[in-house]
Amino acid sequence: MNEMGSSSPPILPTSQNTNQVLWGTTPTKEKESPNQRTIVYQSDVMTQLMKMIERVAPSQANVLVLGESGTGKELIARAMHEKSNRKMKPFVAINCGALRETLLESELFGHEKGSFTGAYTRKIGLAEAASGGTLFLDEIGELTPGIQAKLLRFLQEGEIYRVGGKEAIKVDIRIISATNRDLEAEVNKGGFREDLYYRINTIVISSPPLRRRKEDIAPLVKHFLSQSTHAYLNRGRAISDDAMKSLLSYEWPGNIRELQNLCERLQILCEGHTIMPSDLPEQIRNPEPTQNSLEYDPSTTLYELEKRYILKALGHFGGNKTQAANSLGITIKTLYNKLHEYGEFDKYAVHAKPQPPTT
Repeated sequence: MNEMGSSSPPILPTSQNTNQVLWGTTPTKEKESPNQRTIVYQSDVMTQLMKMIERVAPSQANVLVLGESGTGKELIARAMHEKSNRKMKPFVAINCGALRETLLESELFGHEKGSFTGAYTRKIGLAEAASGGTLFLDEIGELTPGIQAKLLRFLQEGEIYRVGGKEAIKVDIRIISATNRDLEAEVNKGGFREDLYYRINTIVISSPPLRRRKEDIAPLVKHFLSQSTHAYLNRGRAISDDAMKSLLSYEWPGNIRELQNLCERLQILCEGHTIMPSDLPEQIRNPEPTQNSLEYDPSTTLYELEKRYILKALGHFGGNKTQAANSLGITIKTLYNKLHEYGEFDKYAVHAKPQPPTT
């Protein structure tokens, strides 16, 4: 669904994916270029993210976007492209997890006529089509070892070979990758090449889940309800305070994509102009209560409690400091400082791998 704010200029389509999740700024926070999608936000965490994008976009550095499904990772990539010197060139996106290896190689690098059964003509790959612009590799953690090796060679040499071709083709693109997987853990397990990992994560950006930016729920709901393709039904054009309280209490495991789909559903099924609590699904009106096991212990200081919690977060994410910091709501620099303070930094050294047993 391609949705824009009412004050936004027309959007020119730049991707084959038409079911976009919108996140971002109000017009008072961000002016838009004709090719830029609406961005709606007011939370501090998104404000900091946008500042990060502003700093990173003009560079040529490869960027890795981490985040759960439905948090708008492709739109982060689009924002960086639109704010870069490559904005007048193509932005090309491909979902690495949606295609099998042989087809993905052909899509990425193209193929020559007769290179395999069904290759009746020469095909230009997406990497070549994006030359001068940005290539967005979504779900990069799903790449097979064979494609990882060819992608690494391209990043090192700046040239590609079409399937069945022997001529090197120079291509100038910026790579922005995204994943909801723990690539650091995949590297440690041998599922993802370490040299490729270092190539794609010059800059790491975390896309926050909706539960960490609940201040944005109200403006996002207003945006989705006003711009839905079902607005012509003249139902669900506003939302009651009680219904909004339910939305704010919900944890949104599907993130913004789930919120967008809910708003679309409400405009179809709502009884009147205003969405009431009774219009909401049962799991949102009556979410399962979470158990609160935290009890005050006079023998435990706040310092010790914080230390335990941070180390538990690192354990939960297998030592991945980027994901732990993102989940804790702190910067990676703050996490490093805490680990130094606790005397635990060496234990969680960057990319430390388990040592083989001695014989």
